[in-house]
Amino acid sequence: MADGDQPKIIVDDDWKSQAQAEKAKLAEQAAAEAEKSKSQPGGGGGESGLPEEVGFVDLVRMLATQSLMYMGAFPDPQTGKAMVSLEVARLNIDLLAVMQEKTMGNLDEKEKEMLDGTLHELRVQFVEIAKAIQQAQAEGRIGPDGTMQAPPGAAGDPGQMPPTGGMGF
Repeated sequence: MADGDQPKIIVDDDWKSQAQAEKAKLAEQAAAEAEKSKSQPGGGGGESGLPEEVGFVDLVRMLATQSLMYMGAFPDPQTGKAMVSLEVARLNIDLLAVMQEKTMGNLDEKEKEMLDGTLHELRVQFVEIAKAIQQAQAEGRIGPDGTMQAPPGAAGDPGQMPPTGGMGF
């Protein structure tokens, strides 16, 4: 079966646009931080383009990016397909919540606001995506075991979703 014949999960574009907006916001913040560090003595990246020092904000960004990736916001670099694995996304969100709890009272206002806002946005998106998947399962577009369901009258094998509860589309 050709790639164009594969059944696809259709989810409203609202959560995708929110994820892309969050991605753009994170990229904007990263660019601003990079410019700020270049203008400071001893700042700037090494020869590899990576920052010489990493901090709390970088850790939050890394976990947020991982969460977004497993909620389908970014394509897998190897396959080029978006990947949804709510279990892995939830793990990264839970790790951020642990950081929030363990750093309470030890963050400056900017760090606290970033962590709180990021965690809130990720939780909202997680709930929206989980609802969309649940609705797709209820409509029979995907099976409870993660297999794609062919539309009525479609010929061929509907295919198997990637392991670990994820689904590529």
